[in-house]
Amino acid sequence: QVRLVESGGGPVQAGGSLTLSCVVSGGTFGTYAMGWFRQALGKERECVAAVNWNGGTTYYAASVEGRFTIAKDNAKNTVSLQMDSLKRDDTAVYYCAAVLPRHSRYYTEVDEYPYWGQGTQVTVSS
Repeated sequence: QVRLVESGGGPVQAGGSLTLSCVVSGGTFGTYAMGWFRQALGKERECVAAVNWNGGTTYYAASVEGRFTIAKDNAKNTVSLQMDSLKRDDTAVYYCAAVLPRHSRYYTEVDEYPYWGQGTQVTVSS
């Protein structure tokens, strides 16, 4: 059974930074492609960052490009999301997700991921 546990969320002022972590247990972490998604109140869940199985290829949504960094550490079974220059619009519940890929690429769609964490709240205030 694959289990994902996020941590690192919380309140932060605009312009500040947070680092989210997701520890994965069960399965073989090194084979998974990973993604970070967020869901703001009243909005659909969206992919903000994704990485392929070996960490060599990454994706960022336009809204976070240049501010967020995704990193996959296969030795620690962890994927992180470094978030800098945070804005009020970044306020959301953030989820990590895992998929056993059929291709050597990242995945960005919600329905492509069978494994999800419980989410961690990020609240950015001005």
